[in-house]
Amino acid sequence: MAAMAVDSGGREAQGHPRRWLILGVILVAQLTVLLDNTVLNVAIPSLTRELDASSSDIQWMINAYSLVQSGLLLTAGSAADRYGRKKLLAAGLVLFGIGSLAAGLAQSSGQLIAARAGMGVGGALLMTTTLAVVVQVFDRDERVKAIALWSTVNSLGFASGPLIGGIMLDHFWWGAIFLINIPVALVALVAVVRMVPESKDPRGDRPDLVGAVLSTIGMTAVVYAIISGPDHGWTSGQVLVPAAVGVLVLGLFVLWELRIPHPMLDMHFFRDRRFVGAVAGAVFVAFGMGGSLYLLTQHLQFVLGYGPLEAGVRTAPLALTVVVLNLAGLGARMVVKLGTPGAITTGMSLLSGGLAAIALLSGGTDGTYGGMFLGLVMMGAGIAVAAPAMANAIMSAIPQEKAGVGAGINGTLAEFGTGLGVAVLGAVLSSRFFALVAVSAASLPAALAAAGSQAERERIADAFASGLATSQLVGAAWVLFGGLLAAALLRRAERADSLVSAPAAMDASPGPAGGTGTGRTTSTGTATPAGTSTGTGTGTPADTGTGVGTAQGTGGAAREGGAAQAP
Repeated sequence: MAAMAVDSGGREAQGHPRRWLILGVILVAQLTVLLDNTVLNVAIPSLTRELDASSSDIQWMINAYSLVQSGLLLTAGSAADRYGRKKLLAAGLVLFGIGSLAAGLAQSSGQLIAARAGMGVGGALLMTTTLAVVVQVFDRDERVKAIALWSTVNSLGFASGPLIGGIMLDHFWWGAIFLINIPVALVALVAVVRMVPESKDPRGDRPDLVGAVLSTIGMTAVVYAIISGPDHGWTSGQVLVPAAVGVLVLGLFVLWELRIPHPMLDMHFFRDRRFVGAVAGAVFVAFGMGGSLYLLTQHLQFVLGYGPLEAGVRTAPLALTVVVLNLAGLGARMVVKLGTPGAITTGMSLLSGGLAAIALLSGGTDGTYGGMFLGLVMMGAGIAVAAPAMANAIMSAIPQEKAGVGAGINGTLAEFGTGLGVAVLGAVLSSRFFALVAVSAASLPAALAAAGSQAERERIADAFASGLATSQLVGAAWVLFGGLLAAALLRRAERADSLVSAPAAMDASPGPAGGTGTGRTTSTGTATPAGTSTGTGTGTPADTGTGVGTAQGTGGAAREGGAAQAP
C-alpha cells in the first residue's frame, strides 16, 4: 500500500487516511526509546549497591546504549529504505522489548551492559524508522506540524527521563525502569502491524555493506571519545586513540561512498545549502540542549543541594514548554509565517537567551530558582520553534525514497551534538573551576569531602557555580552562532532557488494575445544539395504560435533561421 500518491498535476496528494493514528503509535514507541537515554542516571546508587557495580561498570551501563545506537543510526536508516520501514520498525520494537526484559532481569553488571547494548540496536531502528514513516504518511502541508510533534516527543523523552526514573525508583526496584517498556512495546507492535503502511525505496539499490561497517565503526569510535573525554582527560590515550580511529574510518567512509554507484549516504547531499544549513543548526540545538541539561543537573544537585528526583522536577519546565507550544502548533505556524531561516533564527536566539539567563540570573550558591525557571522556559520555547524547522529542512532536502537515511542523519547529528555539548561545556566548567581553586580532587563531591573547613567548602562551591555560569555563557554564544550560520545558509539556498526558478516561470508564462515574438523554430522541409529550402516551422516566442521558417543549407545540411509570427 502506498503511503503517498501524486496527482495528475504533479502535486502530492493528501496523506494516509489514518495518518494521525499512525503518528500517535509512532510517538509512543519513540518516547519509550528516548526515555532510556537518561532514565538510568537516577538509578546509579541502586545499581552500585545491588549489583556491586564499579564506576567503570556504571559508565558502560549508561554508554553501551548510546554507543550502539549512535553507531547504527545511518546503517539502520539505509536498511529501512531498502527492506521496508514498517518491517524494521516492527523489528526494532521486538529487539527493544527483548532487551528491556533482559535488562530488568539482569543479575550482574555484565548482563545489564549486554542487555543495554541490545536495546541500543532496537533503539537505532526505531529512531530512524519513526521519522521516515512520518515523512511517508503526511503530505507536504501537514508534514511540518507532524515533525513538530515528533520533535516534541524527542524533547519530552530526553528531559523527563530522570523524573520518571525517580518516580519509579521511589515505588519499585531498579529493574522496573526497564520492564515498564515491555507492555508499551507490545501495544505499539500490534498497532504498527495493523495500521502502518509499508514503504521503501522502489529502486532497490544493492546494500552497501562496506559503507555500513565503516560508518558504524567510525561513529562509535568518535562518540566513545567524546563520552570518555570528561572522565579520562582530553589528552589521554583513551580519548585520542579512538578519536583518531573514528576520524580516519569516517574519512575512508566518505571516500568509499564517493566511489560506488549505490552509496548508503549520497555525499552530494552536502552540496545542497539547505541540507548543510539544517545539519549545522541541528548539531548546535543538540549541543545546547544536551550540554545545558548536563550542567543543570550538576548545578541543582551539587550547588543547590537537591536530590535526583527534586532535580528532575526542576528541569521539567523545559520539556513542558516544548510540549505545550508544539501541541498548540506554534512551531509549525512559525515556519509558515517566518520561513525556515526566520524560524531557526528566532528559536536559536531564544535558546541562547535561555542559557544566558540561567548563567546570569541563577545567582550561584545563593540564588533562587526563579532565574533558572525563566531560562528553562526560554530554552523550551526556542527548541519548540527551531527543532521542527531544522528536522523538516533536513528531510525536505533529501529525496523521499531516502527518508530512512535522512532520519538516520538527523538522529546521528542529535547524538553527536549532545555528546559534543557535554564534552565542550564540561571542559569549560572544569577549566574555570580548577583556575579558581587549587584542589587535587577530580570532582566536586571529592573536593568538598576533602575540604578542611566550612569556609573552604563554600569557596569550592562558589568556584563550581562560577564555572557553571561561564560554561553556560559559552554554550549560549555557540548556540547563537550556530543559529545565525544555519539561517544564513538556508536563506542563501532559498535565494539561489528563486533565481533559478524565476527564468523558468518567465518562459512558461503566456505572452499578450496577438503578440509577435522571435523564438526557437523547428522547421521541416527538404534541402537541395547546395540550395535553399523553405519549410513550415513551429515557433515558441513569448507565447505559442505557428510561423514559417526558412532553412538554408549547403550540401544537404539545413540550418534554421526563421522567425515565428504568433497569431
